[in-house]
Amino acid sequence: MLLRSYFQQKASQRREAMYRALLHHEAKIGGELFGPIPEGHRREFFCLDEHTWVWHEEWTDERTGERRIVTTRYDVRPSGVLKSQGNNSYQKLTLEEARNLYQAAGLYEERVTADLQRMLQTA
Repeated sequence: MLLRSYFQQKASQRREAMYRALLHHEAKIGGELFGPIPEGHRREFFCLDEHTWVWHEEWTDERTGERRIVTTRYDVRPSGVLKSQGNNSYQKLTLEEARNLYQAAGLYEERVTADLQRMLQTA
C-alpha cells in the first residue's frame, strides 16, 4: 500500500511538472505573437485555464534602471471579459481591447497547435 502511494505521488508530480513546462512553453510562444522581444525584456501571453488569459511583461526602465513588471489578467465570463492589472480591481474591456484579445487568442491557438503538431511529428 505504501509503495503504491509513493508511485502515485511520483506520477502526480511528473504530471504537474509536465503541465508547468508546457504552460511555460506556450507562454513563450504567446509572448512572441506581437513581434520581437527586445533584449532584457520578458514577455508572456498564455491561457491559464478555460476562463483566464494572462499577459505578463518584465523589462528594465532605461531612464531609471528600475525593473518594471506588468501582469494583466483577463477573466472571460458570460457577462463579458474583465481585466485586472497588478492590485487594481477588475474592469470591463473596451470594445477595442476585446477585439485585440480575441485576435490574440486566435493567433495563440494557431501557433501553439502548430508547435505541438511539430513536436509530435519529431518525437
